[in-house]
Amino acid sequence: MEKSNLQMFRTEVQLPPSQLQLTLQDRVLTIGSCFAEVIGTKLTKNKVPALVNPFGTIFNPLSACLLLEAALGKEYDFEEHLVQHNGIWYAYDLHSSVSSPDKAELLRLIRDRLQLTGEQLKQARLLIFTVGTAVGYSLAETGELVANCHKLPARQFTRTLLPPEVIVTAFNNLYDRLQQFNPEIQVLLTVSPVRHIKETIEINSVSKSVLRLACHQLKEAHAGVHYFPAYEIMLDDLRDYRFYKRDMVHPTDVAEDYIWQKFLHAYYHPDFYTFTQEWEKIRRALAHKPFHPHTEAHQAFLKNTIQQVQQLEKKYQLNASAEIQQLEDQRLPF
Repeated sequence: MEKSNLQMFRTEVQLPPSQLQLTLQDRVLTIGSCFAEVIGTKLTKNKVPALVNPFGTIFNPLSACLLLEAALGKEYDFEEHLVQHNGIWYAYDLHSSVSSPDKAELLRLIRDRLQLTGEQLKQARLLIFTVGTAVGYSLAETGELVANCHKLPARQFTRTLLPPEVIVTAFNNLYDRLQQFNPEIQVLLTVSPVRHIKETIEINSVSKSVLRLACHQLKEAHAGVHYFPAYEIMLDDLRDYRFYKRDMVHPTDVAEDYIWQKFLHAYYHPDFYTFTQEWEKIRRALAHKPFHPHTEAHQAFLKNTIQQVQQLEKKYQLNASAEIQQLEDQRLPF
């Protein structure tokens, strides 16, 4: 009876373990909305060799496909898609965080990001592709889709709702090139649980449904494409406003951690989950701020923690030299 009552008030999204069974050493690339950054950051904090949103937050899937294809070698003239605003140069195809007061410096920065992304894709086991919205903005003058409006006047852009078939076609083109570049790579699609209500709640619902339909069609079409239901977990499993931040748009840390745990158990080998539990203790030790750092007790704590990190290095074959140096810097010479 108790179990039945619990089920009445909650619909938990159950995810069986996938065949991926990723390990600590598997390289990962994330691209897309800010949710791609959330998952990617959690991976890097747990020592996974992940490259996280190298082009900044990219909301619409067509712009993300364009950037990935450019990283894979497709010709594209980024210089033709730059704009200067308030003394700063921006690229219409990238987030505002990738910008510079100097045009040549911005182009160099873009080339570096493309090269870094290409190198990661060559070795990556997984590409996490998070789509945020099917609402796109095009330059009114040319009709070309942009990834970011960079706070330029609204009259310079036209809003459009991307059809699912256009998204599917763009991804298929990317996937064909990606398979030739790295036949071993797998793709994990996910619809961002972040609500884009600035487009109105109604349009947000339509947008998410377009993205979800496109993801479904792509998963059904390709054996190497998977879908992680972050959106469904947020919408149906965590069905309460207490799991949203004060802006009522972004998931809280508790919600992100819950979705992260679902992700871990579905796509990573159990050994990695064990590692994250052990590494969490090290992360807490590294974040510890002692009131009296010069005491014998704290110095013993540092020595013990260094030994624990070295044991984990050997056990999991990872490089924790940065963490060891952080601890060594706090030790006193005796």
